[in-house]
Amino acid sequence: MPATSAVALLTQLNRSGGRPRITWYGDDFERVELSGAVLDNWVSKTTNLLVEEFDAAPGVRVLLDLPPHWRSLVWALATWRTGATLTLTGPADVVVTTRPGEHAADAVVAVTLAALARRFEGPLPRGAIDAASAVMTYADVVGYVPPTDPGAAALDTTTYADLPGWWADGDARRVAFGAGDDVAGWLRRVVATLAADGSVVAIAPGRLAELGSTDGALDRLLETERAVLV
Repeated sequence: MPATSAVALLTQLNRSGGRPRITWYGDDFERVELSGAVLDNWVSKTTNLLVEEFDAAPGVRVLLDLPPHWRSLVWALATWRTGATLTLTGPADVVVTTRPGEHAADAVVAVTLAALARRFEGPLPRGAIDAASAVMTYADVVGYVPPTDPGAAALDTTTYADLPGWWADGDARRVAFGAGDDVAGWLRRVVATLAADGSVVAIAPGRLAELGSTDGALDRLLETERAVLV
């Protein structure tokens, strides 16, 4: 049965142990694979950061200014774990971004997309938090989080009560697809697959184009990953 809440989904991920749940192929030829337990650990640490640094809770708006990426998945799930509202546009209390210098908000988290980066490359605005160095300092187990309000917005106009229905049509297989540039569509597709106990191979647009231009390259990747292109 598909997970029906962020908490249930994260519990399911943790129980899946070392089984791959999301494998990311980046434009820079980076391959990152996260098991359910590792993904849950990333989300737990990020949840603790949001709560302890920014008092994330129902009513707090978190702007996700990231492209479709495994890191955007982590920040979305962490925001939902706190009961705050994830927004892709408009004003926000907290901004999570790869472009910290372009936001005037008081609470800014600078995110680098490189998997092995230990710090954000580039200048940080005064008071901004560097996610690359900060996230790993937080506890592996979620501490206090306020109760989720079912009527509060989880993603812009989608409420927490509606969220499970938003991701209810997932595929239980190991599926591969291009990440594209639609962040909301990306989150829905990946979370729906995870909630159905499936597994995702996500391919960044540039990498997918490169694979498509080389005879047999995409088929070889699918065979290696034991994934079905959807």
